[in-house]
Amino acid sequence: MRQNFKTTMIACFTGYVVQAIINNFVPLLFITLQNSYDIPLSKITMLVTINFAVQLIVDMIAAVFVDKIGYRISIVLAHIFSAGGLILLTVLPDLLPDAFTGILISVIVYAIGGGLIEVLISPIMESCPTENKESAMSLLHSFYCWGHVGVVLISTVFFGLVGIENWRILACVWAVIPVVNAVVFIKTPMAPLIAEGEKGMPVRELFRNKTFWFLMLLMLCAGASEQSVSQWASTFAESGLGVSKAVGDLAGPMAFAVLMGSARAFYGKYGEKINLDRFMIGSGLLCVFSYLLISLVPSPVFSLIGCALCGLSVGIMWPGSFSKAAASIRTGGTAMFAMLALAGDLGCSGGPTLVGLVSSAAGNNLKIGILAAVVFPILPVVGLLVQRRSREKHLCTGK
Repeated sequence: MRQNFKTTMIACFTGYVVQAIINNFVPLLFITLQNSYDIPLSKITMLVTINFAVQLIVDMIAAVFVDKIGYRISIVLAHIFSAGGLILLTVLPDLLPDAFTGILISVIVYAIGGGLIEVLISPIMESCPTENKESAMSLLHSFYCWGHVGVVLISTVFFGLVGIENWRILACVWAVIPVVNAVVFIKTPMAPLIAEGEKGMPVRELFRNKTFWFLMLLMLCAGASEQSVSQWASTFAESGLGVSKAVGDLAGPMAFAVLMGSARAFYGKYGEKINLDRFMIGSGLLCVFSYLLISLVPSPVFSLIGCALCGLSVGIMWPGSFSKAAASIRTGGTAMFAMLALAGDLGCSGGPTLVGLVSSAAGNNLKIGILAAVVFPILPVVGLLVQRRSREKHLCTGK
C-alpha cells in the first residue's frame, strides 16, 4: 500500500465513527428532549424512523449525482451535513416556535450526511491500494461499532460529570469530528473506483445481473439479522439481570456492539488467512444458534448471552457482502454500492418490523418475534452454500 493512502484510510475509519455519532447520540437524549420541550414520546420516537427514512432516500438518489459531482465533493458534503445537523440541534429547537420542528430539521440534515457516508465510505476504501481488500473492508466497518461504543460511554460519563442538561456542549464537541474529517478529505489522495478506460455499470444493467440480486439478498439479510436483535438487547439485559435501563443499555447494546466490532477487527487482522465464504457461513450458523438461544431457552440470562453471540455472529455479514460485491462485479461502481446500502437499510428497518408484528400477533411475546426472524440468518447460509456448490460443480465439469 502506498504511504500517502494511509491518511485516506484513517479518514474512512473516522467517517464510520461520524455515522455512529449521528445515529446513536440523539437517541440518548430522547427523554431529555421530551421533558425539556414537552414533546409527546410518540413524536420523539418518530425521529429514529425519519433518520433512517432519509438515509434510505439518499441511498436511492446517490447513484445519480455522486458520479457527476465526484467522490471528494460528495464525501466532504456528507461531513458538512453531519456536523450541521448536530450544531442545528443545539439552536433550532429554541429558535423556532415549535421545538419539535427544529429537532426534526436537524435530524433530516444530519441524516443526509449519514446516508451519503454509508454510500461513499466503502467504495472510497475499496479504491485504496491495499494488499487485502476483504480484511481492510472488515476493519473499516468495525469502526462503526467502536464509534457506537464510544458515543454511549463518553456521553454517559459526560452526563454523569457535567449533567445531561448541558447536552448541547457535547453535541458541539461531537460536531468537531466531522468538521475535521471533512478538511482531511479535502486534502487526502483518492484513487478512482473504476479502472481508467472502464465505466461503472448503470442501475438498469445491474438489475439484469443475477449475482447482483444475490448480493442484495445478502445485504438485506445482514441488516435484518443485526437489527432484529440489536434493538431489543437492552430489554433482554434489563429483564435478565434485573438492572436499570441505564445499566441495561451498557450491558445489552454495548456488549452487542463490542462483539460485533471484535468480529470485524478479527477478520480485518487475519482475513488474508481465512476464506471469506467459510467465515460468513460459519458466522451465519452461529447467528441462527443465537436466535434459537434467545427465543427457545426460557432463561433471561441465556437470552442476554444469545444477544451477545448475535453481535459476534453478524459482524462479518455487512462488510463481507460489500467485499464479495466488489470482487464479483468489478465495474459495479457507485450504483452498486448505493443499491447495496439501500438493501442493507431496508433490512435494518424490515427485520425489527417483522419482529414487532409477529410479537404483537403472539400477545406481545418478543421471543416468538425473534424466532420468526431466524429466517434472515438462514437465507444467507443457504445462499452461500448453494453458490459454493455451484462453483465447485462448475470447476469439476468445466462448464
